[in-house]
Amino acid sequence: MPIRYLTADAVREAEHAAGDLLANGTLMRRASAGVADVVAGELNRTGGCYGRRVGIVVGAGDNGGDALFAGARLARRGVACSAVLLAPDKAHPAGLRAFRRSRGRVVDLLPGDLDVVIDGVVGIGGRGPLRPAAAAVFAALTPPADGEPRIVAVDLPSGVDADTGLVNDPAVRASITVTFGMPRHVHLLAAPQCGRVEVVDIGIDAPDTSGTGPWLAEMTDDEVAGLWPVPGPDDDKYTQGVVGIIAGSSRYPGAAILASGAAVTATSGMTRYVGTAADEVVTHFPEVVAARTIADAGRVQAWAVGPGMGTDDAALSVLAEVLATDLPVLVDADGLTLLAAHPDLVIGRSAPTLLTPHAGEFARLAGREVGPDRLGAVAELARRWQVTVLLKGRITLVADPSGEVLGNDAAASWAATAGAGDVLSGIAGALLAAGLDPRPAGAAAARVHARAAQLAARGAPIGASNLLAAVRPAIRGLLESLTP
Repeated sequence: MPIRYLTADAVREAEHAAGDLLANGTLMRRASAGVADVVAGELNRTGGCYGRRVGIVVGAGDNGGDALFAGARLARRGVACSAVLLAPDKAHPAGLRAFRRSRGRVVDLLPGDLDVVIDGVVGIGGRGPLRPAAAAVFAALTPPADGEPRIVAVDLPSGVDADTGLVNDPAVRASITVTFGMPRHVHLLAAPQCGRVEVVDIGIDAPDTSGTGPWLAEMTDDEVAGLWPVPGPDDDKYTQGVVGIIAGSSRYPGAAILASGAAVTATSGMTRYVGTAADEVVTHFPEVVAARTIADAGRVQAWAVGPGMGTDDAALSVLAEVLATDLPVLVDADGLTLLAAHPDLVIGRSAPTLLTPHAGEFARLAGREVGPDRLGAVAELARRWQVTVLLKGRITLVADPSGEVLGNDAAASWAATAGAGDVLSGIAGALLAAGLDPRPAGAAAARVHARAAQLAARGAPIGASNLLAAVRPAIRGLLESLTP
């Protein structure tokens, strides 16, 4: 099953459904034990717990209570724990008593050379940036001799919105985020700010929130590998999917080469190319069947159209012809610019349609900027146009009219290079031709695209050609690691 991410309201519903476990403090004890175990694990990884130094930044309410109870547990293991109370009169009473009984120290300023700092300022109910007092505490942290102190956030980094992932300024940037029961929207939408996310089982179950708004999930590597078209004993080049690529030109052949090459690499079917860069494409990939016009292309099972095709009347005519078919169609780049001026070509189209904009292209399609709520924005455009929309970025989001959204964290931004989007179009187009629905096709393509970028980069900048060369090793890695 995909990893599901919950809104703050859904988390509260799950906690209240736990009944006595919430009322008698059991959930808090389990949560604080989980935080303490994660911090202890970090300390043990770098020399043990005894005598190590941990600072705690404590806000009002239950988030601060989790942090204080965790500090009490760590102090009993021999960790020197110091806590700054941002709102002393509102600190969790039982948590503060437990912390002091365990010889935890309440201080005005955190000492220097801390090994770990626990962010217990605000939880899922927090709004806006860090308040000045909290910001001052984090700004004054003195790094230990061996580098930056590791910040462990309780539930989410303070200053980051739980539902939209908006990173306010200032906000905490965590090395590790410890959350409870199931992950929240923020853990995917603001993944770089959260660091490694550790989910602690505290005995709550996810509620049924279908139909209440965008439903956010992320496929596992095994799920992506399980979806990937692999030829069986009775398959041939046609049953594996025939994709048509319309991209680039004889003057600007790069997009044509990258998109066609990605389609060739992604699956074992057939790639047909249509356009004036036919000679250049075949020179690079002789297995591509190239033609100058759609009429001469032969049958395909899906089209990927747009990268580098231009935005003149001739390009508009080609786009309209493709969208008039009953085949799955992916539209990218110049094709999106044309759609922004001619939305009637796609709105209400009954055949599967996948649009793959970056933020600027999205703004032209939607008539407004993406804004701080990327999830809400992509879900709304998909619903309004009745198509599937893949919003590119470090965190890629793929929404369809159902309100279900699949996300993918690329884990880095190595793919932020010219031509990388053409590669993504070719991969996703090939998956559409192989029969995948647009939403999983887009999410699976984004996963392989991100892994290919990491493989190609290995810590150094890359170009789109390097990324393309790493697509096949990325797919192979996924398939070889598929859990039996």
